[in-house]
Amino acid sequence: MSAFPLTNGSCFFPIVVREPENHRYSQECIDRPESTPGMSSIHSDPHRTKMAVTTIDAIATGHPPLRKPQSDAAAMMEQLDGLSKPLRNRLSTVYERSAIEYRHTCVNDWGASSPEEFEFFPQNWALEPAPSTEKRNDWYRRAVLPMAEDVGRRAIKASDTSPDDITHVIAVSCTGFFAPGFDVALVKRLGLPPSTQRTFIGFMGCYAAFNALRTAHAFCQSTPDARVLIVCAELCTLHFQIEDSLESVVVNSLFSDGAAGVVVSAREEADASGRLAYVDNACQLDDDSLEDMTWDIGDTGFQMGLSSRVPGVIAEHLPSYVGDLLGRHDLSRKDVDFWAIHPGGRAIVEKAQEVLGLDENDVADSLAVLRQHGNMSSPTILFVLKRIMDRRTGRAGGDGAVAADAGSGDMGLAMAFGPGLTIEGAMLKWL
Repeated sequence: MSAFPLTNGSCFFPIVVREPENHRYSQECIDRPESTPGMSSIHSDPHRTKMAVTTIDAIATGHPPLRKPQSDAAAMMEQLDGLSKPLRNRLSTVYERSAIEYRHTCVNDWGASSPEEFEFFPQNWALEPAPSTEKRNDWYRRAVLPMAEDVGRRAIKASDTSPDDITHVIAVSCTGFFAPGFDVALVKRLGLPPSTQRTFIGFMGCYAAFNALRTAHAFCQSTPDARVLIVCAELCTLHFQIEDSLESVVVNSLFSDGAAGVVVSAREEADASGRLAYVDNACQLDDDSLEDMTWDIGDTGFQMGLSSRVPGVIAEHLPSYVGDLLGRHDLSRKDVDFWAIHPGGRAIVEKAQEVLGLDENDVADSLAVLRQHGNMSSPTILFVLKRIMDRRTGRAGGDGAVAADAGSGDMGLAMAFGPGLTIEGAMLKWL
């Protein structure tokens, strides 16, 4: 018997096969090949088929049309019935300290001047009776489709890929469900081939874009001509809840609505030059924080649980997580040229900066996305990556101009955090 090392990125899986009698395979084929620092192993053995390079070709981002200053959201919160006076007195401080200036929402009631103009919520300041889960999900279905279609269409166009060439669609969302889902709608609305293979990643939260990228990478490594469209689309503000607790106030101050489309491709090495390559990935699940971040389905929408322990727990595990991922490639933190950290909240970014020894420039993109958009759950990290890609290629992002080749460097790490508590991330490299 022999163990053959099969590769997927930088992971090696021993597959045991039976050898014919009196037959032996050469040691050259059996030994684990050496890896190139900073890249997945791509073998030079002429008897082996070279692994494709997985590249992130384009990212497009979008939102619902209503954009409101954080101060307006705080002012509306102060008018709501059902909050105790001590908590009401803390509202403005919580919203000011969020480091968020603007958020988008699919609920036009947040732009209304009086309850009589409400369309989603009951027309009273108590917002009672609270909208049912059915009503929120129906609203989700109507609002998510145009947003998902928009970012998907623009991502395909920006990648110089024809819709006919898309082989896989990965749809990601945790804020609503229906079937046939928006994965099917994307195939129909974007004119993709009816043979397009579809995957839905649901209810994973803020780190789900990395699960999508890992899945896309697997498709690219197994299908030579793979062109994968990922669409992450979330409508977090549909699940606004009024509870007389500081935890609820903090949750209501953070979350926003948004979407991102990504095209990921399998390419030969020569064709991957100048592109952002997906090199490796890692996941780490904490053993003692299952209740610190939760997302449950209730009778009046989805309900978020968010403990004040979250930034500290993430910070406790980040150094070892980063060290292990970099160590696979004989790299250390000093070899990382750019960082994409999910801006789940100001405290999370600041804690990550502190424990990883990062400077202000390293977290500038994360804080800029938080400031301009809030936390949109799964697409948020893709907004950060888009800023980094736009700066490298000299394209202006949607929330400010960028300079061409402004020093983002070649090697990068991206990461996000969510229920579990879980850290998910990826190693990326400009080729």
